[in-house]
Amino acid sequence: MKQYTCTDYRQEMILLSLQRRLADPTLDEHEKQHLQEQIRKLEADMGM
Repeated sequence: MKQYTCTDYRQEMILLSLQRRLADPTLDEHEKQHLQEQIRKLEADMGM
C-alpha cells in the first residue's frame, strides 16, 4: 500500500477546487474546456 503524502493531499485539494469551479454556471465554454483538461491531467497524474 502506497503511503499517503502531502503531495497526494495537495493534488486532491486542487482537484476539488477545479471541480467546484467547473460547476459554476457562469463559465464560458472556453473556460469549461480548459478546466476539464486540467482535471483530466491531474486525474491521470493521480492514477484515477
